[in-house]
Amino acid sequence: MVTGMVTTKQRPPTEAEVWSRLEAVMDPEIPVISVVDLGIIRDVAWGEGELTVVVTPTYSGCPAIQVIEESISDAVRDLGVENFRLETRLSPAWTTDWLSERGRERLRDYGIAPPACRAEQVIDISRIMHRREKVIACSHCGSSATEPVSQFGSTPCKALYRCQACLEPFDYFKEH
Repeated sequence: MVTGMVTTKQRPPTEAEVWSRLEAVMDPEIPVISVVDLGIIRDVAWGEGELTVVVTPTYSGCPAIQVIEESISDAVRDLGVENFRLETRLSPAWTTDWLSERGRERLRDYGIAPPACRAEQVIDISRIMHRREKVIACSHCGSSATEPVSQFGSTPCKALYRCQACLEPFDYFKEH
């Protein structure tokens, strides 16, 4: 939990204004997707003169969470908020289902293939095995002729794939 104090004479920002400001806070590992589009901001609420921002990291041990929390704190301070707190909520666990459509498009435009299916579709082992046969479209040329290279990519949430049509490697944002 992070707390902060800033003095201000202005009216406090509305929850909508806070959400809007948080849309400009980018994920440090994928700098084209905001923490809002990533779906890790779960709630923004005023209560008893204090702003609470609820964050659910993509992984409980996410190495970027400290940087993300500092960026969120800076954004809230930029709005002139006097009292705020960041609350980390691990349950329910974050899922790629929480990615916004805009976030999925930004991933694709950046060269990262977004999750091919919803996380709830890969709950049991038979579906997980079927998912491995699922076609992941190349983020460069759109071809469905792709193959996994490694289940471990540049960050814990990505896998490495290769396109057999354009021969380019690309990251795939794993569903979970």
